[in-house]
Amino acid sequence: MSTLNRRSLILGAAGLAALAMPGRVWAQATATGPHTLPALPYAFNANEAAIDAMTMELHHGRHHAAQVAGLNAALNGQPALAGLPLDELLMNLTRAPEAIRTAVRNNAGGHANHSMFWTIMGGPGGAPTGEVAEAITRDLGGFDKFKTDFNAAGGRVFGSGWVFVTVTNSGQLAITTKPGQDNPMMDGVRVLMGNDVWEHAYYLRYQNRRADYLNSWWNVLNWTAINERYAAARAGTLRI
Repeated sequence: MSTLNRRSLILGAAGLAALAMPGRVWAQATATGPHTLPALPYAFNANEAAIDAMTMELHHGRHHAAQVAGLNAALNGQPALAGLPLDELLMNLTRAPEAIRTAVRNNAGGHANHSMFWTIMGGPGGAPTGEVAEAITRDLGGFDKFKTDFNAAGGRVFGSGWVFVTVTNSGQLAITTKPGQDNPMMDGVRVLMGNDVWEHAYYLRYQNRRADYLNSWWNVLNWTAINERYAAARAGTLRI
């Protein structure tokens, strides 16, 4: 083996080892501003039953971090918009000047979507419990039908997007999908839970097998956290 090839191999292996280090903090060029990247409430490998640690690390530390930075950059020089909580910003996108509206829409939506996404995982999966289980039976035909319908909706998203369960103040649930990083709050509707079907959410393990990812995702849901979101929605305190 030539010296050059040996050196390339060693450097490549070192790079892969560095990427695999648990707890690694990615160097990320960020714009300062009112929005910050929330810490994950668990280790990167907490969702291995559905999502590998490297995907979690890249998804949180690169993709979500870039959206926070993009949002702060878009809001620079816009004190009125920068002072709005994230949910109110999403519900009032028409207040953003046209020149920055798309950047605000994409990055604020992505920030809200991912902030919700991290909090509902890290659990043991299984069947829903508590008031959420009752609402799923009442509004979505029971857990088995809900899973089938939710996965089917996620599978039908063309390209990149999300599949959500929305929740009203009265606790009524519905399944909906959104393209890109759009969020139901842009239509004035709160989100109970949702799954990211952008390829970056699953491609390292599943490649193009989105259906396998959707099926596995149920194994890492945290129904306690989802019940807390449901209670907050009914109390009028759920933000993102």
